[in-house]
Amino acid sequence: MPGTVGRVPTPAGSVPSARMPGVTGMVSRHQWSGSRLGPPEYWDLAVRAAAEIVLASPAPMVLHLSDEFFLLYNDAYAELIGDKHPQALGQPAPQVFADIWPMPGIGDVVEHTYRTGEPFLEREMTLPLRRANGQLDQVVYVRACSPVRDSRGRIVGVLSVITETNPAIRQLQGISELAAALSGTLTLDDVARVALRYAITSFDADRVSFAVDDGGGWRLARRVRGELVDEADERLPPLWRRGPADWPAPAVVSARTGRASYTDDGEPLREVAADRHDQKIRSLATVPLSAAVVRGALTVGYRSPHSWSAQERVLLAASAELVGQATERARRFETQHGTAQLLQRSMLPENLPGLPRLRIAARYDPGVDGNAAGGDFYDAFVLPTGELGVVLGDVAGHDVQAAARMGQVRAALRALALNEPRPDQVLVGLDRLVSSLGAEAGTHELFVTVAFGVIDVARELLTLASAGHPAPLIRRCSADGEPRAEYVQVPAGAPLGVGYQPATCTVAFPPGDTLLLFSDGVVERRRQGLTHGLARLAESVGAAHSGDPRALCATATAAVPGATEDDVAVLAVEYALRPSRSARMEVPAEPTAPSRVRHWMTAQLTEWQVAESVIGAAVLCTSELTTNALLHAGTAARVEIDLSPERLLVSVADSGSRGTVTRTRTDTLSSRGRGLGLIEELSDAWGTDPTVRGSTVWFEILTPPQ
Repeated sequence: MPGTVGRVPTPAGSVPSARMPGVTGMVSRHQWSGSRLGPPEYWDLAVRAAAEIVLASPAPMVLHLSDEFFLLYNDAYAELIGDKHPQALGQPAPQVFADIWPMPGIGDVVEHTYRTGEPFLEREMTLPLRRANGQLDQVVYVRACSPVRDSRGRIVGVLSVITETNPAIRQLQGISELAAALSGTLTLDDVARVALRYAITSFDADRVSFAVDDGGGWRLARRVRGELVDEADERLPPLWRRGPADWPAPAVVSARTGRASYTDDGEPLREVAADRHDQKIRSLATVPLSAAVVRGALTVGYRSPHSWSAQERVLLAASAELVGQATERARRFETQHGTAQLLQRSMLPENLPGLPRLRIAARYDPGVDGNAAGGDFYDAFVLPTGELGVVLGDVAGHDVQAAARMGQVRAALRALALNEPRPDQVLVGLDRLVSSLGAEAGTHELFVTVAFGVIDVARELLTLASAGHPAPLIRRCSADGEPRAEYVQVPAGAPLGVGYQPATCTVAFPPGDTLLLFSDGVVERRRQGLTHGLARLAESVGAAHSGDPRALCATATAAVPGATEDDVAVLAVEYALRPSRSARMEVPAEPTAPSRVRHWMTAQLTEWQVAESVIGAAVLCTSELTTNALLHAGTAARVEIDLSPERLLVSVADSGSRGTVTRTRTDTLSSRGRGLGLIEELSDAWGTDPTVRGSTVWFEILTPPQ
């Protein structure tokens, strides 16, 4: 029959033996006298013996003592219960495991064994004991429960032994998750992020790395245990470390030779250690990628000696095969994507005109399949009359031929406008060109949609003509300060090449307004009507913090949720209420550059009498963006600041996506900086803009009224 823990006086001594590691010391220091069990030195000899066995066992074991099931467990069990240790020690199990104790097959099994004395064994049981990311992780265990009796034969507790039945189940699940994650990767950066995240979690490793050949040399990215990588960091490219063709790094050696290597104990990274994280690795497995063209390797390492089992070697080989296949797909995508996008962007204006009262920005994003060059284009240029011509159009097709025709159309439109700036006449001449190109190509499917406008600053007027293109949107700045967005009622007409009929529309364009031209990829989505997309765009633009053109371009491209298979092009022009002040700094690719940027920017904004709160946030964000540009692009950068009465706009542009940057130290592989998460917290709007070469990251901070 069940009873309480018998109190039979025994010689004083710590329970359990002082030689026991880990939880043992906590057991001896626990205030057992405050519970019904009393001090351990007065426990029954049989109970003390059971406690000694539990604490000495390498397998997860726990004693549920008395009818309240007070917990006494060892180190292995402490790992199972995660963050519930050490508070669970000496506490009633129903209270500690209140979330799972009432579940069938959990608490009722322990209680049944305690009441009846019947042992319990289940060979495959799912116990939600592990916790990952705050969620219960279902793991399969073998669980055995046996009654614990005192010296007089009374049941005083239950001994539970829990052993994971087959780690291969979790590992196979991990392989399945890896394959699913790799199926969504496009670039080598994507593959590296997925492979490193999988390797460090699936193998519970201290250090993992991914290496791949890089045009005569090698590049390597790694993760280390405890490294904080948040959602914003995941959007940044991995920190690649680069080496020569004969780099002696184990991952590179394995990739070159195609042979795996396993070190159980030693200093495998001593010759190539970048920092203390590498120096501490004693056990390392290196497996080459299974790929026909691309050479690379995965490594998994531990800070303590580790014997690599046959099962682990098979799992590593399977992982390397999946990563190798994804790496080859990514390399092909990057080659095709780079060629197509270079062609596309080389035909777009690299710089837009800068005018005292007109602020201009544009954005182009490829569709879902970024391998194909598209026909979307935009342009802005000053006419001989001093007016500003703006255009956005779309040539039918998504191939190299469409991009080439787009270049012809854009060049012809600018030439026609410089000769005769009337929008309808420009489109009439362009219609003849498109018809001629179609006849030359022997096709009736060549057509172009385009919206062309002329902004007259002196008269505060906008004259527009459209050939089958979506109506432009104007964000109006009303007298009461509440902005609104409205579409210009311009006659759409037929596209160029299929019988365009000239027509124009002239509307007021006073200071404070912003014009937005966009392609149909901004508003069209599958299984959604065009009216829905147009309404969402107007709603988002009208609710924007300001009329700044760069911010509105980012707002427009994100206004309608869901992916689009079409290219997206946006051009925005703001007629500023007052001229803004601008400054720029060229930043060399050297370690002292971020510090120089901080000093320059602080001095410039202080001279402009910007509020200290804005200066502090802007300088911090700019320093982070400059550091990221130097680390990830590896080229010099350009910092531009533009201050208007309403907002401060800062942009950091680089001129490449590959390269090596000089560093004062080499132990920077594990440092991530605060990155884009900081920009999100401190700015009112931010975004990234791809350019003809490189990319630009910008942010906007609204300035308090003077």
